[in-house]
Amino acid sequence: MDAALNPLLADWSAPHALPAFDAVRPEHFRPAFEAAMREHRAELAAIVADPRRNFESVIVAFDRSGERLARIEALFYNLTASATTAALQAVQREMAAPLAAHWNAVRQDASLFRCIDDIWQRRRGLELDAEQQRLVERMHQDFVRAGARLEGEQRERYAAVVQRLAELTTAFGQNVLHDESDYMLELRDDAAAAGLPRFVRDAAAQAAADRDLSGRMVITLSRSLVLSFLTFSHHRDLREQVWRAWVGRGERPGEHDNRPIAREILALRREQAALLGHACYADHALADTMALTRERVWALLDEVWQRAVPAWERERELLLEAMRAAGVDHVLQPWDWRYWAEQVRQSRYALDESELKPYFALDAMVRALFDCAQRLFGLHFTHRPDLHAYHPDVHAYEVSGQDGAVIGLFLHDNFSRPGKRSGAWMSALRWQHRNAAGGGRSQPIILNNNNFAKAPPGEPTLLSLDDVRTLFHEFGHGLHGLLSDVGYNRLSGTKVLRDFVELPSQLFEHWAQEREVLQRHARHHATGEPLPQHLIERIEAARRFGQGYETVRYTASAIVDMAVHERCEPVDDIVAFEAEVLARRGAPPAAGLNHRLVHFQHLFSGSGYAAGYYVYLWAEVLDADAYEAFVEAGDPFDAPTAARLLQHIYSRGDSVEPGATYRAFRGREATLEPMLRDRGLIN
Repeated sequence: MDAALNPLLADWSAPHALPAFDAVRPEHFRPAFEAAMREHRAELAAIVADPRRNFESVIVAFDRSGERLARIEALFYNLTASATTAALQAVQREMAAPLAAHWNAVRQDASLFRCIDDIWQRRRGLELDAEQQRLVERMHQDFVRAGARLEGEQRERYAAVVQRLAELTTAFGQNVLHDESDYMLELRDDAAAAGLPRFVRDAAAQAAADRDLSGRMVITLSRSLVLSFLTFSHHRDLREQVWRAWVGRGERPGEHDNRPIAREILALRREQAALLGHACYADHALADTMALTRERVWALLDEVWQRAVPAWERERELLLEAMRAAGVDHVLQPWDWRYWAEQVRQSRYALDESELKPYFALDAMVRALFDCAQRLFGLHFTHRPDLHAYHPDVHAYEVSGQDGAVIGLFLHDNFSRPGKRSGAWMSALRWQHRNAAGGGRSQPIILNNNNFAKAPPGEPTLLSLDDVRTLFHEFGHGLHGLLSDVGYNRLSGTKVLRDFVELPSQLFEHWAQEREVLQRHARHHATGEPLPQHLIERIEAARRFGQGYETVRYTASAIVDMAVHERCEPVDDIVAFEAEVLARRGAPPAAGLNHRLVHFQHLFSGSGYAAGYYVYLWAEVLDADAYEAFVEAGDPFDAPTAARLLQHIYSRGDSVEPGATYRAFRGREATLEPMLRDRGLIN
């Protein structure tokens, strides 16, 4: 393809240098990737050939290299996650190995590593400031962990392992998306929809319309629709059908079966770790975290597990009591839990989710996000309807700081739809740094993706309290990217240690539950009336109900993750292995897990959270302790505390070691008690 006709290789001249979304086609990506990889290789060859061998010519130049490749990759992976097609998926499969080979060749380039290693060896005497020292150390660590010190057959084998892993993790994610997109439960009449509030029926009708089934109602495997159906449907048999489809994603025999794929991924990860000198993959993964060792992770998981199971048992007794009162005598099963928990919530706390949802319209909660960001950090979000992204549902906001200067762009993509993977996540089309070509500043373009069930046209999308927390969580990640103020791309935004990255996001969830925020922004979508005080009090009273259930489910998934990645022997049957681990722990079957191994995308659609799902709990220790600073100040928007939070957490990226930057904010190490208290695991 002629480069002049490829919009991916042309200058991106739209405002904020957005890509020409309307002009990009799947067939543009392979030639664009190939051209960008050639350009990157030429940049790296120039670094090696430069005789100066100093911080600027090696470290700064490498940090700046590959800009075109990075922007094409960012666009591609955002599209394959948020708006994929069969053609894009084909390109994704086709390019997985070549892209992995390219990046592996970069990290294992012996001449390039010698240049970086030379600077690393001499770093103490180069008069570098603290951020520059950190950049050298992190960059050197990246190369070492990617096998830069391997030689001969080991180097070749490592490259082959990395390329095969790229193919397998791509296939794993596509298989989960296939099973999610392939399933529908049609509700053929009002009787089939018994128990479903209006907002669930509306979401089911919109899901049908999105699939060209207007006038019908369908339950898909969108998380918000699944959880709502399991919470409200009176039909136990239908709840079981939906639950089994949800937990069985990735386990169907045939071409989309993830069991053999996960088995091979685990085997290759064991080999990868061994090549790098580690006893197991968990040791390799944890060597570059705050936790550092399996022992510290297990200590946290064990402490929480032994407190969570009794809390779950207390909740179970409440559910069984409600079942007995209703004359129900069947065994409590996983597809029953949310339904009976809702009955308990209504009777014990007079808290009905269908009564609450009208006060949590999506548009109002987005305004709440922006208001909290303004009050804490001085940010202003200006809607730019003239800026078009990859789908009409995506809203663009220009972000400016206290002085009115624009600091970046925020793209908000909130709805579930065909071609979009499940879950919620933050990503970027561009990262903040001051090391762009010519020494300029790169302004961030940050995306938040959610999967809320969209209301029919003309109706507001109403959120559950869990949805609101998810909205705030992802926006916390978004703020981490938008508020980044560092010199170098490698250290920007969320590019921090994995068990620190969830701190800014989980911390921001606290403002979703603040009485002051609820009073200001939770208003009835039809009447404009504020959320009544008695409902706020009920929300606060019920806040810890269900935490035993949620904590058991999360911790069980983290335990299975650590167990499977610290294993040194082959795992022939991941389903049996998962069951064995849970049985040894005495995990209650009625609770289930957040994610089963067959569809655990955190672990198998990439390596970022492999032997790392514990990080949400690790970060929760930090976020609960951090929010105590506002509690101690007596104001959730206390200006001096917010200023410290911005200075030491949200703006620092990876320019400071995370333990040190947390101590700088808090004045001490984090303690475990606030997290246990927040979850109701201690009094």
